[in-house]
Amino acid sequence: MPFSRLLTIAALSVTAAFAAEANDFLKVQGHDIVDSKGEIFFIKGTNLGNWLNPEGYMFGFSRTTSPHMIDEAFRQLVGPTETRRFWKDFKDCYITEDDFRFIAGTGANTIRIPFNYKLFTAEDYMGLNDPAEGFRRIDDCVAWARPLGLRLILDMHDCPGGQTGDNIDDSHGYPWLMTDPEAQQQFVDLWRSIAAHYADEDVILGYELANEPVATYWEGEERDSLNAALEPLYKRATAAIRQVDKNHIILLGGPQWNSHFGNFTDWTFDDNIMYTCHRYGGAPSAEAIGSYIEFRDRTGLPMYMGELGHNTDEWLSDFASTLRAVNIGYTYWPYKKINDSSMTGIAEPEGWKTELVAFVEAPRGSYGEIREARKHCSQERGRQLLRAYIENAKASNMLIHNSYIRAIQLDK
Repeated sequence: MPFSRLLTIAALSVTAAFAAEANDFLKVQGHDIVDSKGEIFFIKGTNLGNWLNPEGYMFGFSRTTSPHMIDEAFRQLVGPTETRRFWKDFKDCYITEDDFRFIAGTGANTIRIPFNYKLFTAEDYMGLNDPAEGFRRIDDCVAWARPLGLRLILDMHDCPGGQTGDNIDDSHGYPWLMTDPEAQQQFVDLWRSIAAHYADEDVILGYELANEPVATYWEGEERDSLNAALEPLYKRATAAIRQVDKNHIILLGGPQWNSHFGNFTDWTFDDNIMYTCHRYGGAPSAEAIGSYIEFRDRTGLPMYMGELGHNTDEWLSDFASTLRAVNIGYTYWPYKKINDSSMTGIAEPEGWKTELVAFVEAPRGSYGEIREARKHCSQERGRQLLRAYIENAKASNMLIHNSYIRAIQLDK
């Protein structure tokens, strides 16, 4: 072999070795998460709720709650073309590099990114049916996060078939993911595809497989059966991920809004997993989350509070202090929405509530009712209000809730 060829191979080997050494993947170590130097990484940050999984209440809606309901309402009001234009502008403007800079400036070190699985399929969603859209959006987040030292958690908030059975998973009113073999296979295949794409990206802290599976509405044997299906599904998805990605932490949420962990019996099937819980009310004390702490201690694995919020500043601050004291990292929900209880806000355009919200919330179950609802808001007025909303949602125009930001203690 020519000497020049040997030099080339040697150079490539050194480059590959340096790249591997330079990677700083986070790993589970006992109750902690550690970086490549063995230093503890304590999660503290926020959630990008609404951006890639719209929720009605963040727009000021109460009956029109899920992404497909919101999309249908906008199509009825302003038409399909204008609705597609709105969703593109919404994704382009709602979260940008400026938002990432702002979040980093609060002292946060982690951003949880909730997303709908449809962004990685050819199913129609937010104006597109492009399987590459999810990768484009998250690739942007990776590029924005890297120079700021932020870590990302990829959270499949809306799973095939629906893992929850309520508006938050954009489902058809039942957690079909727990019973439908085809939905389960799609879930596993999607996670393998996502993991293959991000296997070497150390900005990503980990993959949260399914947000808040199995809502609280089912009882008795049905609830027990749905809960029992969760751990085997997690194992299948984890095995698929490990075929292409040995690097990233896998985060597992419990059923009943990430609050129940009694259905989990095996926490040794992978050496880089952790669990995640949620809580929005009750006392902000260690005693109130005693079951989470007990499960964390029993498994010897980290517990992470993926969502908490929608409360007073005093409650937020007290809970942040509690979580720090018991070594449970946290990301407050959400970062941005209309009204308060978030890091930043979107000012309601004049007429938003009395015109657009009035149309969206009006009965629209028949074509006659859709026509009747138009008395609240015309097509042109609807277009104006949606465009004004986009302008107000931009980082340059958003409202900053300083007392909320101080309360959640990201700068400590």
